[in-house]
Amino acid sequence: MLETDLFHFNKAAFAQFMELKMTKSVGVKFKNSNKIYHFDPGGQQYADGDQVIVDTERGPAFGAIVNEGKFRDDLLDSQELKKVTRSANEEDIIQFKRSCEIEKEAMAFCLQCIEELGLEMNLFEVESTFEVTKLTFYFTADGRVDFRELVKMLVREYRTKIEMRQVGVRNQARMWGGIGRCGREICCATYLKNFEPVSIRMAKEQNLSLNPTKISGLCGRLMCCLNYEYDTYRYLRNFFPKISTVVETETGPARVIRHNIIRGLITVKYFGGTELEVPLNKISFQSKFDISDFEKSDTSNDLSMGDDDEQRV
Repeated sequence: MLETDLFHFNKAAFAQFMELKMTKSVGVKFKNSNKIYHFDPGGQQYADGDQVIVDTERGPAFGAIVNEGKFRDDLLDSQELKKVTRSANEEDIIQFKRSCEIEKEAMAFCLQCIEELGLEMNLFEVESTFEVTKLTFYFTADGRVDFRELVKMLVREYRTKIEMRQVGVRNQARMWGGIGRCGREICCATYLKNFEPVSIRMAKEQNLSLNPTKISGLCGRLMCCLNYEYDTYRYLRNFFPKISTVVETETGPARVIRHNIIRGLITVKYFGGTELEVPLNKISFQSKFDISDFEKSDTSNDLSMGDDDEQRV
């Protein structure tokens, strides 16, 4: 490729890049959703609170503008935005209210049918498309549910496409939303895109209480936020001596009984039973004392420094 051709190629690529970067998007929020989705306004100006009709994968949808528009400065996001079709008119508002009423009616009717059929399922939400061409019923259940007869009853009643969608308790919490233990809106209902695996080991690694009521979210499962600082704790713990290790301090040998990872402190226990918090940089990992000698000299009652002590907060 000639140098002049390379220049024109780079110039065209840069122009395309800047066009994408400077594309303006507007935030739109839908009913029963706490997330904000971004759409291309198509050169139109919209203000906060404006009701609009947007194009989605499921067809037209009714939503409200939650911000007037921002430039797309996320360089990694090259996905083409769906467009805002138009501002909602009076007919659209009437249609939206009608779809909401149908959702309420379908919820009550479906619950009645579930009771009649004796199905073991927990129906918690019904969602209708804007034009009521499809009704989606969300439910949770312990196992598989044979809802074929239920679908027939719903089709006869509403004469539209019916979808039964079984979801987990985490997705139920995401759809409902709520306030977490931190006092903020739960993460899954605001910005989390995917659910990452969470284990009790993450709570142990961060020295959190293992009381289920303290580390469980609204869904009843372990809180997603246990994942956020787990890797940091694992990395920092590499700089700490293990629990029960004998270390040298400025006032003599002692055994490690607890870690305070964030503050960089270690709680040690001396021969006489005295406990003291010591900064990590004030101890030496090299000890001339053997662990068996330490245990013989320790006359206190609390000699067990296993997993239970490591889990203390």
